[in-house]
Amino acid sequence: MKHSNVALFIPHNGCPHGCSFCNQRDITGQSRQPSAEDVIRAVQTARESLGDNSRNAEIAFFGGSFTAIDRSYMLELLKAAAPFVQSGEFAGIRCSTRPDAIDREVLALLKQYGVTSIELGAQSMSDEVLEANHRGHTAQDVRNAAALIREEGFSLGLQMMTGLYGSSDELDRATAAALAELKPDTMRIYPTVVLQGTELSALYEQGLYSPPSLEEAVRLCAELLQFFEERNIRVIRLGLHDSDSLEQSRLAGAYHPAFRELCEGEIMYANALAAMKKSRVVQGAADFFVHPSSVSRFIGQKRKNLIRLSQTGVTAIVRQDSRLGKYEVYCAPQWPEG
Repeated sequence: MKHSNVALFIPHNGCPHGCSFCNQRDITGQSRQPSAEDVIRAVQTARESLGDNSRNAEIAFFGGSFTAIDRSYMLELLKAAAPFVQSGEFAGIRCSTRPDAIDREVLALLKQYGVTSIELGAQSMSDEVLEANHRGHTAQDVRNAAALIREEGFSLGLQMMTGLYGSSDELDRATAAALAELKPDTMRIYPTVVLQGTELSALYEQGLYSPPSLEEAVRLCAELLQFFEERNIRVIRLGLHDSDSLEQSRLAGAYHPAFRELCEGEIMYANALAAMKKSRVVQGAADFFVHPSSVSRFIGQKRKNLIRLSQTGVTAIVRQDSRLGKYEVYCAPQWPEG
């Protein structure tokens, strides 16, 4: 079932640190703090829009460190959302927070008001990278918080960033492996984007930091997507949400409004090349069999994969086979008649 939620953003609220990459107003597209009335209106609107599907959706508080905000404000928001969960109209409440803002006391409060899922902004599992980006917590804080969340029966979500200042592809792969060991139910992967007004923007303008290109980030994140999915860990977000303020504030970094689509296309292209090699197809027309749901993934955004295959000398004819897996590709040469 597709993941869905009613997203309510609390920009840069509750976080005592100034992370090198952070500009929550431009990331979320808003700076105003929602009130209890805003929560009620948003959930009521979503309920009307979703209909019966609302029973599978969560009310989600994102954008800040939810368990680190003023306690009375946190309870005000939870009290506004809780009745919709208690009535069975929504499946639960999801919130995102910092690993060092989790303890048994706050978890007991969250459970009391119907919170079912907690996402931790881990970002990296390298203490050196965390320190360089002023995260204010350690990798062990992530492990400790994740263990508490799972012990108390919440669904665990983890978030990581690729291409941070001081990181590398190898460190990002190590972060993914360390996070997978914590057995999260969901993952979000965000390639680093340099935004105006952040420390990263100053480092970038001074030539001290160069974020990975879009192509480099797509290759790595495609690999990480497969890594998590092979371990039955759902990746519910790849790349930042599209917004006008993000577009206007972005200086550099791997951003694309259809970033996940690019990553899935990259997986399919790599598998197509492997299938060609296995079938000894080097040129001419060839049938490529994929699952019906993966036809668009195989073709790629703006037919990118078909164009790349043609540049190798192979004309791809896309066929459907429901026996194949999500990213699986089978290739067979088209033999000339006679």
